[in-house]
Amino acid sequence: MQLLYNLSIYLYVALVRIVAIFNKKAKLWFEGRKNLLEQIKQKVIPGYYIWIHAASVGEFEQARPLIEKIKAEYPTKKILVTFFSPSAYELRKNYELADHVFYLPADTISNAKAFLDIVKPEMAIFVKYEFWFNFIQQIHNRHIPLYLISGIFRPNQHFFAWYGAWFRKHLSYFTHFFIQDHTSAKLLRKNGLTNFSITGDTRFDRVKQHLAKAPRFAPMDQFVGKSKLLLCGSTWPADEKMIAEMLAKTDLNLKIMVVPHEIGESHIKQIQKTFQAHNQILWTEINENTTLEKTQLIIVNQMGILMSLYRYASVAYIGGGFGAGIHNILEAACWAKPILFGPNYHKFKEAKDLIALGAAQSIHKASQLQLNLHHLLQSPDFYQQCSVASSNYVENNLGATEKIFEKCFTI
Repeated sequence: MQLLYNLSIYLYVALVRIVAIFNKKAKLWFEGRKNLLEQIKQKVIPGYYIWIHAASVGEFEQARPLIEKIKAEYPTKKILVTFFSPSAYELRKNYELADHVFYLPADTISNAKAFLDIVKPEMAIFVKYEFWFNFIQQIHNRHIPLYLISGIFRPNQHFFAWYGAWFRKHLSYFTHFFIQDHTSAKLLRKNGLTNFSITGDTRFDRVKQHLAKAPRFAPMDQFVGKSKLLLCGSTWPADEKMIAEMLAKTDLNLKIMVVPHEIGESHIKQIQKTFQAHNQILWTEINENTTLEKTQLIIVNQMGILMSLYRYASVAYIGGGFGAGIHNILEAACWAKPILFGPNYHKFKEAKDLIALGAAQSIHKASQLQLNLHHLLQSPDFYQQCSVASSNYVENNLGATEKIFEKCFTI
């Protein structure tokens, strides 16, 4: 199995190199790893780093409260962050609390050895789903404490498959797992692992922190006025098409904001065309002289402000549910909003939890979206019930960061 795994890593790198010829993201991934170890060697003074690795932006947001806690309690400790995803690296490469931010070198044995020889971390922290087995093996060989935070395990993961013995062996190399739920605990215990704590998800702490610092946007009060606002966050074309179909049929006094997951020029133009029947404006076109009372739709072509915009929503629609899976719904929940999303949500614990609590609903088509919006916006008691359930869910799940911090530095 080790031979197959190593071969898959080399094949993956080779494939990315080919795809990079015509794909911007693949090019960033490949170019970002050219001479990477030499760059790290030149910039890093070895030793005493807390190394935190996250796959992408979402996982980094789970690590962020812990980084802030470490820096607050131990300001002299050095933090080194690595990313797998080029989009995450580009977005957070200048993160102020990290002493260094790098791409993660491809998970070959030689890269893992060289990286650890250069950095010499005092501990390593991986986030949620990140399992790079050559790095894990080399961390274990050097007796470096290794933690997984906000982890989730599912029966269909390769650790628990008939061929999974080699993968399971690497789980035993972790010092401690900080996991989100009892299902994960049962799977670990069933496979002879007891080095875990159910601490929950640090994202709850992160969204709560952001809530206190979220800016206000002056144009929004004028735009919303006395209308209800459906804020559609992290949308994809399938979401946008359904929302436009719903708008054509509803009699609600409804304003819409579309905050797409991808804000490239071609996607923005596609959204404008999808909603061409409606009075619309781009977010970046708004200034102090813009009049928004008669505008029905704002298309947000700017990154990084979605969570703060949820403040103004009556109802939040979360995109991605007609594709690979829904995006972050906790950002809307922390503002106590009723939440709607598409059918592909079953891999997301918080989505299932919020449905069970009555704070969220899954929809499959435009007519269902229309019915749900009517029920929410024309039944004040029902709306209040959903809103309170969202707020309580966030409040009841705070505190993971503190639990992880205490155990990481006392084990």
